[in-house]
Amino acid sequence: QVQLVESGGGLGQTGGSLRLSCAASGRTFSLYAMAWFRQAPGKEREFVAAISRAGRSTAYVDAVKGRFTISRDDTKNTVYLQMNNLKPQDTAVYYCAARTTYASVSTTTEYNYWGQGTQVAVSS
Repeated sequence: QVQLVESGGGLGQTGGSLRLSCAASGRTFSLYAMAWFRQAPGKEREFVAAISRAGRSTAYVDAVKGRFTISRDDTKNTVYLQMNNLKPQDTAVYYCAARTTYASVSTTTEYNYWGQGTQVAVSS
């Protein structure tokens, strides 16, 4: 079992930055691939970014490439999402997710564990 707790959300400004964190319980965090998803009001949950074990591979949705960076610190059981050059369309609840394999990373049903989410709002 893995429990995930997100933090770092809040109100940001267009062009500004926020960093999200996701702390995982358990001793096997390093065995999981991790990802961030987001869900805006009235929309389906969408993939944002993923990172493989040991951070060897990363993937991003086109809308955030060059602006967001996913990283992990296995010594702290934490995955991060650095969000730069924020845009109003980044407003959403952001969720952290974990899975045991790194394939079809944008598919929500492939993830075994989810956090409760953290709200990000970007003002124009």
